[in-house]
Amino acid sequence: MIVIDTHIWIWWASELPDLKPRYRELLESNRSGGLGVSVISIWEISKKYQLGKLGLNRSFDVWLKDALALPDLRLVDLSHEILVESTRLPDGFRSDPADEIIVATARMLNVPLLTADEKLLNYEHVSKLT
Repeated sequence: MIVIDTHIWIWWASELPDLKPRYRELLESNRSGGLGVSVISIWEISKKYQLGKLGLNRSFDVWLKDALALPDLRLVDLSHEILVESTRLPDGFRSDPADEIIVATARMLNVPLLTADEKLLNYEHVSKLT
């Protein structure tokens, strides 16, 4: 399994050109092990949509239903261990809480994270796909 950052999931589910061929290739090559999305990503997308910071190519409810039905997608629930880990990330990693939870999820599952976020790419205490 790999964990997919929120923006990668948005690009994939919305079929946006932001999903570069390399990311698409990494999604395809990791499908058999499962493509994990933290449940916090649903909150993050919902919040951005509510605030008008995210436009979608269909209604929110239809987009979410379709996004959750993507092949080999696995929704990763929050656990108390992930939540605590998000507050104890090495080297004092600070970002928005959703990023901290997504990083902690990948760390607790001991799987790589697929992201295009420079801050996360530069954080050495989580394995990343490149």
